[in-house]
Amino acid sequence: MASLKKIARRSFLIGSAAIVGGVAFGTYKYHQPAPNPLQAKDGRAVLNPFVFVDQSGVTLIAPRAEMGQGVKSTWASLIAEELDVDPSKVTVLHGPAAKAYYNSAMMSEALPGRGYDRSNFQHSLGEVVGHMSKFLDLQVTGGSSSMRDGFERMRVAGATARETLKQAAANELGVDRNQLDTKDGQVISPDGRTLSYADLAQAAAALEPVDADLRPASQWRLIGKDVPRIDMIAKATGTAEFGVDVRLPGMKFAAIKQSPHFGVGKTRFDATVANTMPGVERVLDLGDAVAVVATNTWLAQQAVDAIEVDWEPAPYPETTDAIFDEIARSFEAAPNSTMRDDGDVDSLPADATVIEAEYRLPHLAHATMEPMNATALFTGDALRIWAPNQGPTIVQKSAAALTGLDTDAIDVTTTYLGGGFGRRIETDYIDRAVQVAMQMPGTPVQLTWSREEDMSHDFYRPGAIARYRAAVKDGKALSVHGKIAAQSTTVEGAGRMLGLPMSGPDKGHVDTAFNQPLAIPNFRVEGYLTKPMIPVGFWRSVGASFNGFFSDCILDEMAHAAERDPLEFRLELARAEWEPAAKVLETVRDMSGWTGSTPDGIGRGVALAYSFGTPVAQVIEVADEDGEIRMTKAWIAADLGRVIDPNNTRAQMFGGMVYGLSAACFGEITLDGGAVEQENFPDYDALRMHTMPQVEVALLENQPHMGGAGEPGTPPAAPALANAIFDLTGRRARSLPLMHDFDLVF
Repeated sequence: MASLKKIARRSFLIGSAAIVGGVAFGTYKYHQPAPNPLQAKDGRAVLNPFVFVDQSGVTLIAPRAEMGQGVKSTWASLIAEELDVDPSKVTVLHGPAAKAYYNSAMMSEALPGRGYDRSNFQHSLGEVVGHMSKFLDLQVTGGSSSMRDGFERMRVAGATARETLKQAAANELGVDRNQLDTKDGQVISPDGRTLSYADLAQAAAALEPVDADLRPASQWRLIGKDVPRIDMIAKATGTAEFGVDVRLPGMKFAAIKQSPHFGVGKTRFDATVANTMPGVERVLDLGDAVAVVATNTWLAQQAVDAIEVDWEPAPYPETTDAIFDEIARSFEAAPNSTMRDDGDVDSLPADATVIEAEYRLPHLAHATMEPMNATALFTGDALRIWAPNQGPTIVQKSAAALTGLDTDAIDVTTTYLGGGFGRRIETDYIDRAVQVAMQMPGTPVQLTWSREEDMSHDFYRPGAIARYRAAVKDGKALSVHGKIAAQSTTVEGAGRMLGLPMSGPDKGHVDTAFNQPLAIPNFRVEGYLTKPMIPVGFWRSVGASFNGFFSDCILDEMAHAAERDPLEFRLELARAEWEPAAKVLETVRDMSGWTGSTPDGIGRGVALAYSFGTPVAQVIEVADEDGEIRMTKAWIAADLGRVIDPNNTRAQMFGGMVYGLSAACFGEITLDGGAVEQENFPDYDALRMHTMPQVEVALLENQPHMGGAGEPGTPPAAPALANAIFDLTGRRARSLPLMHDFDLVF
């Protein structure tokens, strides 16, 4: 277990004040808490894992990874809202790997049903199910769940801390606690006397935590307001510690070479040249890979590149075409799921207009800007890890399996992440660092993957095929029947994460296809699971990333077949099914000045996607620029139910859209000879500043429950762009990336 002393060391490493003589506050209001990982010692009372008040002020232990999404800042605001302190004066540290920091919101996504039409009872049931994560040690950042997870828990922690501090002040002043007020980190008595939280910390440590009601929304000072990010100064000045920034006394640096073929190892290797290179200290045989330890990362990389290795052949289809043949064969088996089956899609009137379409989307890499890296120090009876990661308890368990140590002997420090997008929920890059450290006991070693290793050893967004048969009649949507085939991120990715076999209908596989909030009378969606071939995992918005394209593109084809305005066609269906979905469509219509017609040389497309509890509509405008297609403008409307920090949420929607547009234009992972062909960013491009459209974002709060922010901006991006290009050119995109079929401005 981690201790207060270890937390203090972490606070020093990221430039914050050490915690001394402190007291911790906060309770789970409705649920029995998991064991507190912060052990009381030397007279210091620890009542909860989340909030400390001491001589240095207020410190929040935030168990969610900061990878640019602003989670540290927003969690600090939630605490500060109830605790009456300035968020800029709250120190925020990432918590250690511990059961107490489980994610209470992720598991609720696994409940059956469409999500948008859940009753209050079903949402309450989801909250109960969410606490199952405690028993699975799911301390995870992902699934656009951080705010839903922390919204009440952190406010309760702040409120309990506030009332306990007031009780300590009441005891000292000889007055009733209800007569006291709080402001700016102080307790204020009726006669104007003030006692700072720091002065009251020791007295409060001796008290039982005081339960407190949460303040009503009418009294909120911070929630719903733009609050400055607490990490921006450190990031702007270069003092924020990312994984590659970790430096320890006596540290060595390592690089790795792994098989270009997944799941196999090597038959021989020759490190003669590498061993003679200056700065090289060790060449390590990792069984299925080789590594070089040197005095710096560049030397290690040069040396490992010089090692000659013979690799075992690939045990799966060796080309992209052959892999997609296997995906197509999945349709020959029975479906894994039929998550929606309304009406009768098999019996259509003879005079209906039928549209049949097959869509194909490629495998995608995560391509985080910070390469995969981790630092490890193995001493034989203990292991310390410093790494940018999305799941400290998962890292801890995997390292325990590798080393044979108990998890209590493994300490995980989570640094800032230079991008995650689901890639850093995996532990492979950290496992490799642990393997290296085990051969270098007593020496801290930082392993950094080259971009080429990163690109060719990802857990990819699966390639997918969708076959749709839809029908319209008299200008109305009559029927949609979708069949979707791909490798399963649930079976493979969640199976790795939980260490458990995944079975049953795979809801995530058809997310955003079966749960479109549209009133189509005959509506069936079937999911077909492809056998494991190349590694797949969680990519930003997961199944919604490809299903958003499939399910909205067929709608656009239906609208044009019905000779209807594409936005009004969707709006009519949304109004009859779920009002929040209709409202986001109305909002982008009004924002963009949508009229249903565009002048020559201009195209506009609209898309709607519901994912992670949030409906998002986007309109994208493109222009013909001397025969090339340029994106000029984009509008986004999203309904999160509750927006905690508007500016930060707008940034998430913007970023999610950019991620989706980059993939739509340029992203693909292809294979030849069983090996990934893309090696670096020249082979896997992204939108640049000069190719970005102007963007406007509107946030709505019409739905009764909170949705996610980090991922829902991605699914509508590709279909909105593809639909805009159709409006401009009359050519329908049924596969991505668009660069193969259209001349895009680079």
